[in-house]
Amino acid sequence: MEGLTNKVILVAGAATGLGAASAHRLAQCGARVVVGDLNFPGAEKTAAAISEAGGQAVAAQFDISDDESVKELLAFSVRTYGHLDAVHINAGDMAAVSKDTNIVDIDLAIWDRTIAVNLRGHMLVTRHSIPELLARGGGTIVYTSSIASFTGDPERPAYSATKAGINAMARHVASRWGREGIRANAITPGLILTPEIEQGASPELLQSLIARSRSPRAGRPSDISGMVAYLMSDDGAWINGQVVNVDGGTVLR
Repeated sequence: MEGLTNKVILVAGAATGLGAASAHRLAQCGARVVVGDLNFPGAEKTAAAISEAGGQAVAAQFDISDDESVKELLAFSVRTYGHLDAVHINAGDMAAVSKDTNIVDIDLAIWDRTIAVNLRGHMLVTRHSIPELLARGGGTIVYTSSIASFTGDPERPAYSATKAGINAMARHVASRWGREGIRANAITPGLILTPEIEQGASPELLQSLIARSRSPRAGRPSDISGMVAYLMSDDGAWINGQVVNVDGGTVLR
């Protein structure tokens, strides 16, 4: 992708899965990456793998639900590389998602935790990133959302609601700061076979999920990381305020 060489990019939520794949892809494109995660050993592993492959990356521990922790993550990123050019926000609490049942039965602690991480946390990273991006004359924010934000599911109401909120947040940021050089977009993945999902899901479940799409396969982490890199690159410079499906044609809109 054009224009990513030497860019400083924070990936908030990059120890494993889609965030780790995006951190690797951005580093391959020449970016200097801050690998942020609550799981610090995982973040260190991702950063070390990037460095071993010839890229530039450092690990940082943070809690996306804690304002001071997020503020320090941004300060660490700027201290380390001197400035900030882009942010990919990808964090989530999968343990909470597994207990996200329905509006009648959901434990309020699970609802509140999901809001704290998926919505409030994404807002915290956004609000602390924007001043640093403006100091560079603009920059890019890419959010990981989900097709659950508009499909309507019988379960996971907290997850779906927060992902819809992320879509609205991307549009808000683009509308408020677009003319000042900030671009904000959200990616809505479908079924992506991360190592964690492959290990935890039955073959029958995976086949039933694939059958819902208009593709002969499930998604790969590289499908998402490629879109992240594109939206952050000069090639995607005229894309702003969009919610982009990367789902094999599961949702047509």
